[in-house]
Amino acid sequence: MPSPAPLLCAALLLTAPALHAADLPGTRFFHGDWELACDNTRTCRAAGYSVDGAELGIAVLLTRPAGPGQPVTAQVKVGRYDDNPIVDKLPRNFQLTLRINGTPHGAVAFDSDSLLGELNPAQTKALLAALTRKSSIEFVRKGNTWALSDTGAAAVLLKMDEFQGRLGTPGALIRPGTQPESKALPPLLGLVVKPGAIAPARPGDKTWVKQQGPALLKALRATLKNDETDYCPDLTEPDPSNEATPTVTRLTDTRLLVSTRCWSGAYNVGHGYWIVNQAPPYQPVLVTTQGSEYEAGTITATQKGRGLGDCWSMEEWKWDGKGFVLAHATSTGMCRLIAPGGAWDLPTRVGLGGGE
Repeated sequence: MPSPAPLLCAALLLTAPALHAADLPGTRFFHGDWELACDNTRTCRAAGYSVDGAELGIAVLLTRPAGPGQPVTAQVKVGRYDDNPIVDKLPRNFQLTLRINGTPHGAVAFDSDSLLGELNPAQTKALLAALTRKSSIEFVRKGNTWALSDTGAAAVLLKMDEFQGRLGTPGALIRPGTQPESKALPPLLGLVVKPGAIAPARPGDKTWVKQQGPALLKALRATLKNDETDYCPDLTEPDPSNEATPTVTRLTDTRLLVSTRCWSGAYNVGHGYWIVNQAPPYQPVLVTTQGSEYEAGTITATQKGRGLGDCWSMEEWKWDGKGFVLAHATSTGMCRLIAPGGAWDLPTRVGLGGGE
């Protein structure tokens, strides 16, 4: 059975200026133990992790909004995916000491529920300086050490500077210079999708696909670009006894949403969704082959990065009356057993206010 295209793979970095958040692609970039996610408002988030397989896992999230003079904030998350005798015995409120190249830089406060702490500005400055070169970065408590990898950090921070237009300015993290700070690109507002009206179902909708016959399936197949990842067997080898697929949902008086299974793996399933004309020519518009479900004008895709469930990707398309607009896209970071469900929220597409 063909496997789906990985949703957590690196995307091409796009840095062209845009006037509206809707026009600006987000970006995702990976190098070593670090990754970058920048969204359509130009906010960037860089996440770093302990080496894969570390007994005491830890992750750091660096967040920087777009615009001149914007600071970097830093959060730290202690890993706890399964039973760990050291982590399980941590008190309700505890502290880890940040140690860089053997030098202490103060304590970071955590609580045992969220296992989340925040670095103060001085600690963040010291951490950023360490990440530009080969460094030993540790969080320590009573003889136990949580080591943060610096492998890939400089490359990720350079990409962050590039995306936000900071290269050569005093605010650049990797290649600062004397160009004016005003050169940094301004922030953009999040995407606003006005929900479109949904027409009520009609009695003939459930049998519509069968009535169209092979012509509809052929039109849908023609939209598929990759036979390996967009197999959609129900379009090629339909099962006459299966009344469930493809399914149809009415969108307007003349347009329908058709859905069918396109691929399945060990722990994920992806469905294709197409907007079609009710009468030929169908003129199908493919929304996605990664979908999980449709409800009330919204198509969602929720996929595991691996069976352990410590990393996920999510996308959401909203009906605006004319088509489905990608309104939200995010992932929870690398598969490093930091937490069930993932360590962070690393969006590449957000709505107004940074949410959906």
